[in-house]
Parts: sequence; structure tokens; C-alpha cells
Amino acid sequence: MKPITVTLAQLDFTVGAIRRNADTIISTLQEQSASDIVIFPELALTGYCPEDLLFRDDLAQRMQPELQRIADAAVTNLAVVGHPQRVGSELFNSVSVLHRGKVLARYHKQRLPQYGVFDEQRYFIPDHKPCVFEWEGHRIGLLICEDIWHPEPIAQLRDQADWIVAINASPFEVDKHSQRVHVLQQRVSEVKLPIVYVNNCGGQDELVFDGHSIVMAADGTIVAELPHCLPCCQSVRIEASGWTALPSNCEQPELNRVGEVYSALVLAVRDYVRKNGFQSVLLGLSGGIDSALTLAIATDALGADKVHAVMMPFRYTSQMSVDDAAQQARTLGVKYDVISIEPVYNSLMAQLEPLLAGTTPDITEENLQARSRGVLLMALSNKSGSLVLSTGNKSELAVGYCTLYGDMCGGFSPLKDVPKMLVFELSRYVNRYQEIIPQRVIDRPPSAELAPDQKDEDSLPPYEVLDRIISLYVEQDWAPSAIIDAGFERDDVLRVVRLIDINEYKRRQAAVGPKMTSRNFGRDRRYPITSHYRYELERQTTEGKHEKN
Repeated sequence: MKPITVTLAQLDFTVGAIRRNADTIISTLQEQSASDIVIFPELALTGYCPEDLLFRDDLAQRMQPELQRIADAAVTNLAVVGHPQRVGSELFNSVSVLHRGKVLARYHKQRLPQYGVFDEQRYFIPDHKPCVFEWEGHRIGLLICEDIWHPEPIAQLRDQADWIVAINASPFEVDKHSQRVHVLQQRVSEVKLPIVYVNNCGGQDELVFDGHSIVMAADGTIVAELPHCLPCCQSVRIEASGWTALPSNCEQPELNRVGEVYSALVLAVRDYVRKNGFQSVLLGLSGGIDSALTLAIATDALGADKVHAVMMPFRYTSQMSVDDAAQQARTLGVKYDVISIEPVYNSLMAQLEPLLAGTTPDITEENLQARSRGVLLMALSNKSGSLVLSTGNKSELAVGYCTLYGDMCGGFSPLKDVPKMLVFELSRYVNRYQEIIPQRVIDRPPSAELAPDQKDEDSLPPYEVLDRIISLYVEQDWAPSAIIDAGFERDDVLRVVRLIDINEYKRRQAAVGPKMTSRNFGRDRRYPITSHYRYELERQTTEGKHEKN
């Protein structure tokens, strides 16, 4: 067995940018000319996942010449590239081994995930055959992503291969990397073969691919581990005496759990903005913690010169909020403006006065404040071409504590899948070296400031309680009765569950945002808007009594 060098190309590919993705692959092959084998992620050629683009005949027509161009460019090394492959009327999720204009081997994915954010059975046909190719005396088995999460595909390779290549597009969620390491150690223990696990790294709509690729030896030890949310290449030398990670530019400070989430949010914003052709972003900076965190993320993602923060005070906005917003904008060096919504609100109320005469002020007037701010932000967006970032969090979105066409307006929502308690953790993380977010923004009770002396907990349970109920009901599918049995107050549980269920219509109209938790609102959780199932749950929990909508 000849000593060889293998390179893990943990890179950021764009869905649909077939020629540009091919250019990236070719330039990487040239840069890594000293490497014998260069391995790219799952569906690298098209980006993951092309969704219904895969139904288009012209996608395959555009893809095949680029695949050939990569094969022609792979002169000094082998290119292991993920791509869709049509065979007759069937479409496979495939990986090809390319060299000097030829396909040396091709493998079709066996296990197609159809759960959570994945819809692969909508597009692809599963195969059942293993694939092993030989190079310089090495017998190398091929697997694709979901294959590695099941024992059967790798078991086919146990007696045929010396080591395994698994290409992946595995999206991030909290603690996902530890799950992957555990699964790889299970597979290694079963077959006693090393695994080269190469993951995609980049943002794609509501998914973030965090990289964190791994080379695991046959005894389960980690030979090389690539950074979290940082596209780069890492080479490994394979010799009879063992496997060794070579020096690389893949350097990153060690991140804790909260740091990984923050880095994923930064990558999500950066890629969504740039891949969709925007040059800058715009957001409403209220002096509260959600918009403060969103501003920090946007600045780290794009740079201060690409971020515009707008404070839009009203009669209920505290001077503390005005001062804190201005202080953070100065600290970060972003463009900052103040526009009072008082004239806009008064004009709207004057027009509505004949129709609202004799009514008592309520949520109508509160929502009108939020919608006045939304109108101003969208006007600035239209004029400047900047993307509006929505600043709401998962807890608020879950229970509908947000205003359609108001604070929900925007093209991307970075905190959409970030529960409120994690917002606090992330804000403290932002301030780990210096005070970026004013400390009293983190310390004071959250408030929408839409009414005098208003606090979020006037309308909602404490966020420590709210987030736990949301997690149990939304992410873990617990029944309300089980949540109550776990020690939560019956009234809190029934109110929160009801709010979650009746606000599905709001969430359907919310801006897209990156998945961070085990189940997000979007691809992960697809509930009907019109549904009476909550009445069934209420009957079960309240012994025949339920509240009409």
C-alpha cells in the first residue's frame, strides 16, 4: 500500500451555481495538486439541496458538461465529487471518482432521509449496491451522508475496503457535532475501518452546514477535525505506520456550545445576504436584547459598513432604550438613524378615528405602532436595496407575540429558531471580551414597549418556563397532559399550547431563518393552519371542556 495524501475540501457551495461550483472544485484541485485524492461534499456540483430544481431537465443538461470539465481537470489527483445523476428515468444522489477525463467509480446513495428538514425521497431513487475503488493499493469504500447513520451500508464494505470516504451535507443544530462523532465511533467499532467524513460548510436558506469534518482512525480516535462553520481544506497523510494530519490553514479558537450557535448564525446571515445578491442589511434597533443581538450578528457577518440600524421611538419608548441603542451603534460603528414613528402613527389614527370611535384602546393600537415601524423599514429597504433583518426570536414566534406586517417584516430572520433564554446566553457571549451590547439591555426585563410600563411577562409565563414548554411541545411532541404531569402549571401549559396552535398562520408568513434547534418552525415542523386537533388535546386535558376559537 503506497503512502498517499488525502484532502478534505470542506467548502461552501451555492445551490444552482453549477458552473461556479465546478470552478471552485477545479481551482481546489489545482491548489491541492500535491494531494493524491481531494474529497468534496455531498451534491457539491449543484449545492445542497436543489429541491424542485431537480425536476428540471435542463439541470442535468447543464450539469453533465461541468462534471466532464472537472474530470478533465483532475490530472494530478483524483476528484471525489457529489452530484445528482440521472440514469434513464431515475435520479440518484451520487458520488463520482474522476481522473483524467474518466469516471473511475460511481456510487449511488442507499439511505434517503425523509424526515425533519430532508425530502430526498421526493427526488431520488435509493440504490442498494456498495462501491469500492482502488487507488495506489488502497481499497476505498464510498458512502453518502445518511448512509453512515445506519449500520447496513458500511457493513457491506467491511471485508472489501481498507478505509471509507463519506461525503455529507449535514446541517447544524445544537449539539449536532457530538451526535456525529458518536455515530462515527459506532460505525468504526462495527467495521474496524477508518472513516474520512467530509461535510458541506455554508448557509442555504434555513439550513446551515457547519463543516466540522472528521478523520477517524480504526480505533475511534480523531486524527483530524476541521473547524466549525469555516470553509477550508485539510490534508491527511496515510502511511502503513498510521494516519497523520498535515499542517493547514484550518485554525479556529475552540468554541463552546453557545459559540458554535453564534458562529452558525453569523455564517447563515453572511451567506443568505451575499448569495441572494444583497450588499447590505437594515434593521430596527429598539434598545431591546433581540435587536441588539441581531445587530451584533449582522456586523460580524458583513462588517459595520454594510449594516444600517434605525431606532424608531414612540411615546412609550424609554430614554434608556434610546440611549442603549445609540451606544451599541457607536460601539460597533454602524450607520445609525433615529426616526420617530409618532407622526406616522398619529396620521394613521386620524384616518381610522371615524371607524374606531367609541372603542377602547387595545392591541389594535399596539400593533399599529409595530406596523408603522415596518412601513418605514421597508421604505428604506426599497430605496437603498438593503435587506431588512427581522429581529424576533423563536419564543415570540411560537406564541404569536409578534405583529404581522410589523416587527415580523423582513427578508431574513436570524433569531427565528433561537429561544429567548438562548438569546440571553448569546448576548453574554457577544460581550465575552468587551461590552458590545450594553449590559443593562441584557439585565432588564424584556419589553415590547408598546404600552406604558409594559413587560413581556405581563402576557407570557417567565421565559425560563415558556421555553421549556415550547421545547417539550414543539420539539419533542409531548402531549399537554404529559407536560403538566412533568410539573408545569396547568394554566400555563394550556395557554402556551393554545397560542402555539392558533398562531401557525402567522408563522407561515414569517421571514425565513436558520435552523438552530432540533426542530424549527419551517421545514422541520409542517403543521396545518386549519386544524381542530388542539380541541382534542384540550378535551383530554380538561375533561371535556375546551375553549372555542
